[in-house]
Amino acid sequence: MSLSEKKENAGQCPAAPSEENQNGFALNPRAVCNVCKHLYRDPKILPCLHTFCADCIGQLEPFSVSSGGPRAGPEKESTEEDTRAAVTVTVLCPDCDSEVDLPPSGAAGLTTDHLALDEVFLETLVSDGPLGCDLCGDGAAERRCEVCCVNLCAFCCQAHRRQKRTASHSVQCLQELKTQGRLSRPVLCSLHPGQELRLFCEPCDLPMCLECAATLHRDHRYCPARDVINRHGDRIRELVSGHLRPRLERLEEALQKVEISQESLQTRVEATMDEVRAFARGYASAVEAHCLSLLHRLEELRVQRRNQLHLQRAQLQQALSDVRGGVEFAERLLTCGSNAEILSAKGVTLRRLTSLAESGYDPRLATVSPDDACSICFIPEEQAGEVDGYPVVGVIHSKTLDLNKCTIEGEGLQRGKEGQQGHFTLVCRDSAGEQMGRGGEQVLVSIIHKEKKNCVVDTTVADNNDGSYGVSYTPVEPGAYSVWVCVKTQHVKGSPFILNVKRKFRRHHGTFHCCSFCSSGGAKEARCGCAGTMPGGFKGCGHGHKGHPGKPHWSCCGSTMEKSECLPQSVVAAVSPRSHLRTVEL
Repeated sequence: MSLSEKKENAGQCPAAPSEENQNGFALNPRAVCNVCKHLYRDPKILPCLHTFCADCIGQLEPFSVSSGGPRAGPEKESTEEDTRAAVTVTVLCPDCDSEVDLPPSGAAGLTTDHLALDEVFLETLVSDGPLGCDLCGDGAAERRCEVCCVNLCAFCCQAHRRQKRTASHSVQCLQELKTQGRLSRPVLCSLHPGQELRLFCEPCDLPMCLECAATLHRDHRYCPARDVINRHGDRIRELVSGHLRPRLERLEEALQKVEISQESLQTRVEATMDEVRAFARGYASAVEAHCLSLLHRLEELRVQRRNQLHLQRAQLQQALSDVRGGVEFAERLLTCGSNAEILSAKGVTLRRLTSLAESGYDPRLATVSPDDACSICFIPEEQAGEVDGYPVVGVIHSKTLDLNKCTIEGEGLQRGKEGQQGHFTLVCRDSAGEQMGRGGEQVLVSIIHKEKKNCVVDTTVADNNDGSYGVSYTPVEPGAYSVWVCVKTQHVKGSPFILNVKRKFRRHHGTFHCCSFCSSGGAKEARCGCAGTMPGGFKGCGHGHKGHPGKPHWSCCGSTMEKSECLPQSVVAAVSPRSHLRTVEL
């Protein structure tokens, strides 16, 4: 059996209906056992400070059973039987569900709840029914012995006072006790009936009577109970007032806050539920209205496209009839007519045929193509604005792609640079020139070098899902390229385009100087990228000599512009017959 099942089953006794006194009023709850729902019979206090009848505690199902250490009483030496391992029985309190250990003697070994006994007696006093004598059982009780705790009739009360053993007992009138509404009676020893617990044994920490002090506790130190009551009572008061009472107040305050939070939570949840239901009803109404709007839009498109198709069909039928009539007449004239008949009808026939050929209906100019029906689509994830303040999704798209209206944006289509990434954007539009607003088209872009057919540039096409497509590329060689932009395997208007790719900017790697003679410190082996020469075995240029540009120039390429691009070797070679393009810096 699991722990939770044990806790559920432990402590279960058959519950009897709650009792009522003879007046029909409910009994005092402090006088009633919460297990059997009857007045306490031998009430015992569990370690958790909850009181139940001894019989009810004995009927509780054990929660666990364990073996403890040897047991021996404080007043006698342990015997062989006492030294055996004591069995500890644990039960669950029926009130707080706490695990409590019963003493080895069972429920009888628990402390008696004398306050509960007082409550039981007070409950019997307030009842209107007569109390019977506890000794003879015949007469009506008039008095009560506070020492023996028995109700006595008049005859038994006299006999009780005549006996030597009970002559000193305090006997009070039941009517006076009932009037006082309280009970003050002595607590008697369970081992010596009739003896009041007036002494307190310090080593055993137990109250006792005179006979217990003379026999079982004769060697122990004891004193009157009235001498130690303040000390032990103060310990209880200190725990209650110094620790437990403030904690009790804090717990009550915390519990009150939790209850308030629960009420606030419930109130807020109920209000939110109402808001959710109202929102759901409004949202459902908005969705239904949006659905009807979409269906209405579809019906309008159907009627519009149907009328266009009817008109196109009528135009095609008329053109077909005209062309068929002209062809049949011309073929019959050429087949069956004589020369004279052909020549005589030549003029009118040629005019008609020419008119049909030049201004006749061209099927390629049809306003509605067979693909127009496929252009009607529903896109559920696209935002459709608001209906009665509620955002809705789902749009009917009916735009048809028109290759002649597609546009390309960005300078990357006309100009590029070697080794640098270029960009341009293809915008797909419908016949009205409006952007399609959706993606999914099959876009193919090819960039091929016009002179080097094996030089193909890799391209990347990104669908922006709004009718536009971003194209990026990186050319590796300069020159002119052909850019093919196709949608659904057909060229857009203007394709193929011409892309001019400039070579990469070349930085100078020489010296910007006046001549190689000066910059090298007169070294004969110093060369220059210009065409200048010097006599006397010098291989570079000098001031005023042949080929000197007459101004400062770059030693790597001979350019006279300081902030310029370095000319390639082929350009320098075409200007200068020498192949040395840089100054040897010494």
